[in-house]
Amino acid sequence: MTEPDPDWNHYRSFLSVLEHGSLSASARALGLTQPTLGRHIDELQKRLGLVLFTRSSSGLIPTAAALTLRPHAEALRSATAAIARAATGIGDGIRGVVRITASEVIGVEVLPPILTRLRQQHPDLQLELVLSNQLQNLLQRDADIAVRMVAPTQEALIARRIGQISLGLHAHRDYLHRMGTPASISEMKPPHVLIGFDTLTEYLRGLLRQYPQIDPQQFSFRCDSDVAQLAMIRAGFGIGFCQIGIARRDPLLQRLDAGFEVPLDTWVAMHENLRDNLACRLTFEALAAGLHQYISQTAP
Repeated sequence: MTEPDPDWNHYRSFLSVLEHGSLSASARALGLTQPTLGRHIDELQKRLGLVLFTRSSSGLIPTAAALTLRPHAEALRSATAAIARAATGIGDGIRGVVRITASEVIGVEVLPPILTRLRQQHPDLQLELVLSNQLQNLLQRDADIAVRMVAPTQEALIARRIGQISLGLHAHRDYLHRMGTPASISEMKPPHVLIGFDTLTEYLRGLLRQYPQIDPQQFSFRCDSDVAQLAMIRAGFGIGFCQIGIARRDPLLQRLDAGFEVPLDTWVAMHENLRDNLACRLTFEALAAGLHQYISQTAP
């Protein structure tokens, strides 16, 4: 007689132990008792015929088998969440849960008024927002809709190019009062203070090749969070990269070297299977319209 398939709760417990490293921490995260979670892991190992964890003084160590199964369990978690979101939208009217992913700065600085208008028009709509500069996988349904600054390459996606959001170099007027206003990038060298990235991606390397006057070794503050960089610009720490549209809202931020402008393609994408989901389709259109309005406001 074959063993029955493990249920989703066993895989959820498995993923929690992978993420937290111990039964006690995982039990707290899931709101379960430690013995219950331990039984889930034991049952999963028995049904799969695999050893998934070994014990050590520092906690539970995943085996090679566990690491091999992890992406499949994560895909199952994404699919389970997607099914739950889709189920909430079945019925009449605009209702249900829509999960959106966007970069930190877009999610914090650009999307709130767009999502507020959407929710005011459709009060039965529930919105989830994942802020990450990493590209979430729409095919695995980590999110329903993505706002991306690069063209989607995955097939089976509905994607719409909205336009270009431009970055410029900006500083707070207090900083410029203290340090003076550089006339060009070539003058942005010590004692001027530069705010930049900690990790140089291929895109950033290309930007530096285009503007060799920018020396990352001269960054006095490094952070891969766009939101943190923006906060440091607003605090008067130094000169940094900021969306021109965001800076225009703040009279205390001044753009430097108007000849420096980095265009970022802006896209909205969702899985093609969601085209008949009314809540997702309406949210997609609202995001596209709101972002188009935001971009048009930044045009010269």
